[in-house]
Amino acid sequence: MTALEKVRAWVSSYPYFDILGSFRVDYTDQVPANGGIFPNGLVEVERWEDLLGNVMVTNQYNFGIYCVLEKAPGDDTGAAINADWVMGFQEWVQEQGILGCAPKLGNTEEKDVVQAQNGVLYDTEEGVATYMVQLSVRFKKRYEVS
Repeated sequence: MTALEKVRAWVSSYPYFDILGSFRVDYTDQVPANGGIFPNGLVEVERWEDLLGNVMVTNQYNFGIYCVLEKAPGDDTGAAINADWVMGFQEWVQEQGILGCAPKLGNTEEKDVVQAQNGVLYDTEEGVATYMVQLSVRFKKRYEVS
């Protein structure tokens, strides 16, 4: 299973994920109750090499999680429900990371660090609002020389 597949399946396990009818890669409609995961690539954060030539790298994948939800102009109740969902998702990601329940992307004994931050109302159109959360997974991989 690829890193994208692991993260997508895990995000879909959020207990309140059922608010989204579909969850696609690199795409969302301007129709309520759909979302998407937008991979932003791999960043090599740090690299170490030991005397034998074995290499340990710290990598980070970044994703944008977009959710298109119903929101009528001036509807404070609907806006609060949507904002609560976004904030609840971010807290769930934090808890999952702390408890070690997030997907494991590294190949070492160290826990991966998973963060969801900067949840924001990204865009609004007639009757819908698009929210975005930045998701990152930082992990370590060890490469041993034969």
